[in-house]
Amino acid sequence: MKVINDENFFTTDTITLAKKLIGKWIQTNINGKVVRVQIAETEAYLGVNDSACHTYNGKRTTRTEPMWQKGGTLYIYICYGMHYLLNIVSKNVDEPEAVLIRAVVGAIGPAKTTKLLNIDKSLNCESIINNPKICLLDDGKKYKFVALKRVGIDYALDKDKNALLRYCLINA
Repeated sequence: MKVINDENFFTTDTITLAKKLIGKWIQTNINGKVVRVQIAETEAYLGVNDSACHTYNGKRTTRTEPMWQKGGTLYIYICYGMHYLLNIVSKNVDEPEAVLIRAVVGAIGPAKTTKLLNIDKSLNCESIINNPKICLLDDGKKYKFVALKRVGIDYALDKDKNALLRYCLINA
């Protein structure tokens, strides 16, 4: 497997990144514990014009600051006061979009994914590029996926709720 450290891989458009992440492997090495799993599901969040995105309407807060950084930056936030969720920022500085890692093989759901990978807020705002604690790996294979509606965004506008921006590995 090859480590993906090419900045251009991450500074691409968000939908492209969400699709390219399907079938890739994510590996963590946290406190001496190495975990490697295959990405099975992603969701694209399209920034200031996406009512499901934390940066909708240009919202820039301490929490969302990582999304305003360069592609490859990790955006990790806490959901429901207890679950960490992992996002990989796409595009360029001041284009606040990201891809949620929604599931991996062996852990269905974003909270179970971060728990399996031992991810907490300590990686927030770090880059995944050349990071000894977390990396993305490519096994060179092409994987098929299906596009579906995102989940857990009942607060969003209908156009965003109905957008097919969740990508799921087939035969995961």
